[in-house]
Amino acid sequence: MTESSPTTPVESPAQSDGATARGPDPVHVSPWTRGEQIKRQLWYVVQATLFRFSLHNAYRWRAFLLRLFGARLEPNVRIRASARIEVPWNLSIGSNSSIGDFAIVYCLGPITIGRNSSVSQYAHLCAGTHETNTRRMLLLRPPITIGDFVWIATDVFVGPGVTIGDRTLVGARSNVFSDLPPGVVAVGSPARPIRPREFVD
Repeated sequence: MTESSPTTPVESPAQSDGATARGPDPVHVSPWTRGEQIKRQLWYVVQATLFRFSLHNAYRWRAFLLRLFGARLEPNVRIRASARIEVPWNLSIGSNSSIGDFAIVYCLGPITIGRNSSVSQYAHLCAGTHETNTRRMLLLRPPITIGDFVWIATDVFVGPGVTIGDRTLVGARSNVFSDLPPGVVAVGSPARPIRPREFVD
């Protein structure tokens, strides 16, 4: 989404006092449309009540709520009530995949999870960051793509713009900042492949 131009910033006290000017203070302009802002607030309410306090095995109910807000979920997706989903209309999950307790799925940009994949408890998928070389720190939303038969283990962080190939396992408490190939076991910070992951069935 292209951000609109900011209005003229208000003169800062330092400039009006004759201090050395460092340029006008940046003016915040939301990257979200008015409709998106309202939709996000409605989702906060739904997630904090109907979603969060649903029964443990009410997976279909939680999937229904997510679909109401635009998430694309295939059949038999299992998401725990304590998981936190941000901007659900940017989320796509394949069949038989799961998201564990207290996981954070931060879909400022698109997040796609393939089929038969598991995002374990306390994992954090973060499809959002900011420019670091401007004072306005404009929002960036690189997508995250997770393949089929992937296991994201406990407390793993997956950063913006990352693709994880099919059948890959990311070990507990690893941090993934760059793409991982298919069919490997990866661990560490940053996560690196240590051996192939081979299925026996």
